[in-house]
Amino acid sequence: MNQDFITLTIGKQKNIALIAHDNKKADLITWCNDHKEILSTHFLCGTGTTARMITDKTGLPVKGYNSGPLGGDQQIGAKIVEGKIDFVIFFSDPLTSQPHDPDVKALLRIAQVYDIPIANNKATADFMIKSSCMNEEYEHCIINFHKNIKERSETL
Repeated sequence: MNQDFITLTIGKQKNIALIAHDNKKADLITWCNDHKEILSTHFLCGTGTTARMITDKTGLPVKGYNSGPLGGDQQIGAKIVEGKIDFVIFFSDPLTSQPHDPDVKALLRIAQVYDIPIANNKATADFMIKSSCMNEEYEHCIINFHKNIKERSETL
C-alpha cells in the first residue's frame, strides 16, 4: 500500500446530483428541461424539494434526499464519499444568506477532495453537460485515503 493516489472511474452513465437554492430552483428546472434528453440517460438524485420539483415539472425521475437545510447537502456529500455520486449540478444563490451555509461549504469541499465535477451556475453546467466526457468513462485520481489513514495512525 505505497501508492499515494488511486484511480477511480466515472462510468458512461453518470450519477448526477441536482441541487438548487430556493431563488434558483426555477432556473434549475428550466435547465433540466433544456437538457432533458441527456439527463434522461443518467441516474438523477437531489435534495428533497429540488428533486420533487424537477420530477413534477419535467417528468425526469429524481431520487430525493432530505431538503438541504434538513441535512440533504450532507447526504449528497456522504454519497460522494461512498462513490455513488460522480457529478453535481448546484445552482447556488450567491446573493442570499443561507442558514445551512456550513453544510453547503462542506459539500463543495468534499466534491473537491474526491475530484467530482461540480457546476455552481448555468454556464458551467452547460459546458459540463455538453462535454465529450458525458458520453464516455472518465478516470480521475484521488488521494489514497487508506494509505493516508494508515500513515497518520502510525505517527500520532
